[in-house]
Amino acid sequence: MSRIGKNPIPVPKGVDVTLGGGSISVKGPLGTLARPIDPNVGIDKDGENLQCKALGNSRHARAMFGTMRALVANMVVGVSKGYERRLSLVGVGYRAQAQGDKLNLSLGFSHPVVHQMPQGVKALTPTQTEIVISGMDKQLVGQVAAEVRAYKSPEPYKGKGVRYLGEAIVLKETKKK
Repeated sequence: MSRIGKNPIPVPKGVDVTLGGGSISVKGPLGTLARPIDPNVGIDKDGENLQCKALGNSRHARAMFGTMRALVANMVVGVSKGYERRLSLVGVGYRAQAQGDKLNLSLGFSHPVVHQMPQGVKALTPTQTEIVISGMDKQLVGQVAAEVRAYKSPEPYKGKGVRYLGEAIVLKETKKK
């Protein structure tokens, strides 16, 4: 059995959880998220907490038990606080600019790169070399941050490129004569 799955999920004030029809819907101040529930996992609402339990003792039920608990906990945090990923641009002339639902990047190519933000994800640029991607869906925020980083991932000799804030890049030593 999962150790994570046994922990109850606290539901803060202002967050409404609806169970039914094989899915769970979480509504909070930032919006609403919904997800289908795995048929091998049961979710009970008791007061201010949600509790997950494995239905049966199959390998799949035991595997999905902790996974569903983590996904539902991420939904609760997402609709109440939200998630954000910070990216940093390192390199001469590398710039970013957010314009509505588009992110314009100058990454040393012969053309500017324009990334269209999906619905529910916002991009802010506090400075020209910093990008803040935020939203209520943890998976979607991480996916968008990975897509932006993939345009120009950090190279191993000078470390130039798009990197997560605080990411440590191990630089290689250049070839000696």
